[in-house]
Amino acid sequence: MAHVISKTAVDTITTTASTAIATAIVDRRRSLVPQSWEKSVRKIGLTECEQAGVSLAHAFAADALSMYLLDGDETDRYSDETKWKLHVHIMTYLVSAHCYSGLVTTIGPDYDCVALWMPPGMHMDGWWTIFRSGMWRLYYQLGSEGRKRYYEDVLPLLHETMDEVMGDREYYYLAYIGTKPSARGKGYAKKLIMDMAAKADAENRAMYLESSSSDNISYYERFGFKYRKEISFKRGPVPVPLFIMVREPVAVAAKAVEEAVPTLDQIETVKV
Repeated sequence: MAHVISKTAVDTITTTASTAIATAIVDRRRSLVPQSWEKSVRKIGLTECEQAGVSLAHAFAADALSMYLLDGDETDRYSDETKWKLHVHIMTYLVSAHCYSGLVTTIGPDYDCVALWMPPGMHMDGWWTIFRSGMWRLYYQLGSEGRKRYYEDVLPLLHETMDEVMGDREYYYLAYIGTKPSARGKGYAKKLIMDMAAKADAENRAMYLESSSSDNISYYERFGFKYRKEISFKRGPVPVPLFIMVREPVAVAAKAVEEAVPTLDQIETVKV
């Protein structure tokens, strides 16, 4: 017996089929990157150190202090490719060390902005952290001048300055924050900073950072940081400055509604 299909039924079947095809197309185009990563700050773990390290390497590719460590008197021995690989290694070791003994936060679909934090009372100087993170490899990977700059110049002056400025206070230390060039201007750094600032304020603790660019001072002042002093590393032909800034805690009950803070369109990096 033949079945008669009405025009309405045919239209319904056609519409249903078209919808299914459209849905399939949408599904094929759907990204597996979690949508929440675009706007939400998240903590990363050890399995993500390499991705975060590469992101920071790009953020600090033109950073004066990064070059200070790699442009020693053995520069001619290293090709540009070798320097870049070592730069990536350094950033990856730092991310790993902060995963072990501090805190690493990120935002963006591809680790677009990464911040390395040392919460109050924590540090990455312990031998166990140095061993597990791979930081010990730097002694053998850096050239002889690079080792002197890092171990005899950079590290001692950073510690000495922290002690001088902060004394016995406990505070949140922003060791590194960097946004990849392709992701700048989106306010990612602001979100990472203010996320930790809210925690610091709730605990009535200060925040401390070193900026590798004087151009960034006014940017961090918008978040409540105040310039304290300038230090410089002088083993190279040109001194490399760092600008010390401190943010005092804001009483949570007294906080007003935040005004919009312009994003940093050029350089969103702070060095430690």
